[in-house]
Amino acid sequence: MEREVALGERHRQMGARMVPFAGYQMPLQYTSIREEHTAVRQRAGLFDVTHMGEVSVRGRRAEEYLQHLVTNDIAKLAPGQALYTVMCRPDGGIVDDLLVYRDADDFMCVINAARHDADLEWMGAQLPPSEVVLEDVSAGTCLLALQGPAALRILEPLAKDGPVGEIPYYHHRPGNVLGAQVRISRTGYTGEDGFELYCDPADVERLWEGLLEHGRAEGVLPAGLGARDTLRLEAGFRLYGQDIDLDHDPISAGLGWVVKLDKGEFEGSAALRRIKADPQLSFVGVRLGPREIPRPHQSIVVAGEPVGEVTSGSYGFTVAAGIAMGYVRAGAAPRGAEVEVALRAQPAQMGSGTVVPLPFYRRQA
Repeated sequence: MEREVALGERHRQMGARMVPFAGYQMPLQYTSIREEHTAVRQRAGLFDVTHMGEVSVRGRRAEEYLQHLVTNDIAKLAPGQALYTVMCRPDGGIVDDLLVYRDADDFMCVINAARHDADLEWMGAQLPPSEVVLEDVSAGTCLLALQGPAALRILEPLAKDGPVGEIPYYHHRPGNVLGAQVRISRTGYTGEDGFELYCDPADVERLWEGLLEHGRAEGVLPAGLGARDTLRLEAGFRLYGQDIDLDHDPISAGLGWVVKLDKGEFEGSAALRRIKADPQLSFVGVRLGPREIPRPHQSIVVAGEPVGEVTSGSYGFTVAAGIAMGYVRAGAAPRGAEVEVALRAQPAQMGSGTVVPLPFYRRQA
């Protein structure tokens, strides 16, 4: 049985279509995916992402522990900063992708809801015998994401502990928003500027209602999983369980920039060195025509030969084209290559596309 997010009943009252996702009942859309997607690109959208998991890591050896656990370089993370990274098995397979926030010598890891239990088991298995405390704080943490070019204008007058516009990208700080004590971070999963608010469950409804009310003049809309998926696909962000998983490594997934092989040994580092030296797969973006909508698990074909498979595909409302990401054999579909993508398996229907660099959409600074 799926669990309820803290605002589940409020989403239903607002007319949201609820669907199962990662063990929760989540809002797919309130109006239409196109309308919510466009609101985020042009104005602002507010997402309930309280299903995400949060894990506190603290203690004298917390940095050392995380440095061995994840692929990115935790030692370069200053207090008040955040970074994106992955955890890998010894064979390089991705256990999960996550955000790591640093507060002095303490850290908070934000993990995917679908991987919550598996992640905690994996993180616990890597713990040193002492001097590191791992605590699941998910039940006491809710998360809202305000995304879009109007996000700063909406949030700024509601925050009482200094201008949120001074928070750099991938930084965070404590704050007070609408009377609630929160962690404000300037990150996101849409390709737009925006902020994430971590708060106590007792404060989440007040924040949700207040952000929508004060953002009404800016055209903010509540946004669901549907828009989150099309937005993140345009921005080239990977989704765990579709684009990355235990069967794929970060090098093959095009996430080599979060793999710091020069930082020393870490879980999976030996395998990742071998994969980097002799890659077997590449992760590519494919752009098709406006009436050709690719879907996951369909073939990517070059000169009549299947060379890979779509992992994420949809219509890109901002770029007005069918777009897809997926794995191909290394060297089989270089940038600029003409490919075909199966749109339907039965009856067979193919769409013509071009391999393009990711992301499909990049906001203007």
